[in-house]
Amino acid sequence: MSKPMVQPGDTWNQDDGRAPTCAVDGAVAAPVPLDGIRGDLTCKAPLAKRVWFKSGGQADWLFEPADLADLRLFIERLGGQLPVMALGLGSNLIIRDGGVPGIVVRLGKPFMTAEPGEENTLTCGAGAPGVLVASTARDAGIAGLEFLRGIPGTVGGFVRMNGGAYGSEVADVLETCDVILPGGEFVTLPAGDLGYSYRHSELPDGAIVVSARFRGRPGDPQAIGAEMDRIAEAREASQPIRTKTGGSTFKNPAGGKAWQLVDAAGCRGMMLGAAQVSEKHTNFLINTGDATSADIEGLGELVREKVYKQSGVMLDWEIQRVGRP
Repeated sequence: MSKPMVQPGDTWNQDDGRAPTCAVDGAVAAPVPLDGIRGDLTCKAPLAKRVWFKSGGQADWLFEPADLADLRLFIERLGGQLPVMALGLGSNLIIRDGGVPGIVVRLGKPFMTAEPGEENTLTCGAGAPGVLVASTARDAGIAGLEFLRGIPGTVGGFVRMNGGAYGSEVADVLETCDVILPGGEFVTLPAGDLGYSYRHSELPDGAIVVSARFRGRPGDPQAIGAEMDRIAEAREASQPIRTKTGGSTFKNPAGGKAWQLVDAAGCRGMMLGAAQVSEKHTNFLINTGDATSADIEGLGELVREKVYKQSGVMLDWEIQRVGRP
């Protein structure tokens, strides 16, 4: 493999996947006292089945809280001593083969909620998938959230990444979010405090979004449903959604489309091991069988290099890559 291009400020080749502290490596004891903790804490928990790529290593520790109070107690006891990462559906994520240091927090069923409120608002748990949010808004006659039907993932990821599709993004509709900070502090943040830009927020690493409040506008449920159906059909027609994939791989550069640059660089169908650039949509990588995460990430870096050589544009990753190589 040729050495990928490195541009000013591009530090991917300096990233060994480790969080700042990895004291948990090799540990066997629970990271906090478990009296009063009602959720499930698992040591050396496999993660491949929990992410869409179906690849990657273990979590040093996987915590699945019973509810919000249980999560708050756990994080307070942790006291910022170990790195923490929240996991939703695992749709826009590469878990590296060496696993994830510290604590992975999986927000399951207790956080999969969506409740309409006054003035065209919707309060959602961080584990709620986009289709649940959009469907609940539809049934309540709240327009403006239809685009969430087209984003694979959950509210927590949408808020952190400023998720978007079909001309809208979370920054357009988010009012506030509830967050547990790495030290255990529970805060409510207005959208204006998140420093939103394209597919980016300024939430600190280790902060866990637990809920969000969205505001839409009055709408007709039939018209909202029709727009949701249009979005679903467009995804089905243009994206390899029935494969082991991670969603959009690269951010669109200013004034351009990532898929067009990838296609123009001759990368359609390109493979590394069992990882492949989708023939259907070139901004998607897919696992055709037993690809490792190193195959998938390595293919992405080869694509970035070829695109740079062909166009002079260095694409930025949209998919999050976490853990040890």
